[in-house]
Amino acid sequence: MKLRNVPTRAVTGVYILHTGWEKWHGDDERAAGVHAMAANAFPVFSSMTAPAFLRTLSVGELAVGAALLAPFVPTAVAGAALTGFSGALVAMYLRTDALHRPGSLWPTPQGIAVSKDSWLLAIGLGLIADGLASRRTP
Repeated sequence: MKLRNVPTRAVTGVYILHTGWEKWHGDDERAAGVHAMAANAFPVFSSMTAPAFLRTLSVGELAVGAALLAPFVPTAVAGAALTGFSGALVAMYLRTDALHRPGSLWPTPQGIAVSKDSWLLAIGLGLIADGLASRRTP
């Protein structure tokens, strides 16, 4: 891991690890809300129970956060994990009409928190690019 990636990976990793931990301990009400939003955007999740979905999401967030924090995980790999995770969040944002203005990418007041996941996508893509570029230069 390059020193220049430490702040980005640390802050992003700790944040995602924390949200995964919070979801692991989430109650039924939180599980129902998160599951409903995800199932609306991705119908494949509708067959899961809300608590099972929340636990699965939690495990995914814990894994992505740990990959970002682990110095032995190559930057491109950590970036790919973050890109996949945040790409799904951005897709959910785009598929949920109540989160953005009609015919626009700009968020509604309800969508502001979710639209910020686009930053995670940009960070993930940047980590991939930096990791791949670093492998090519001696």
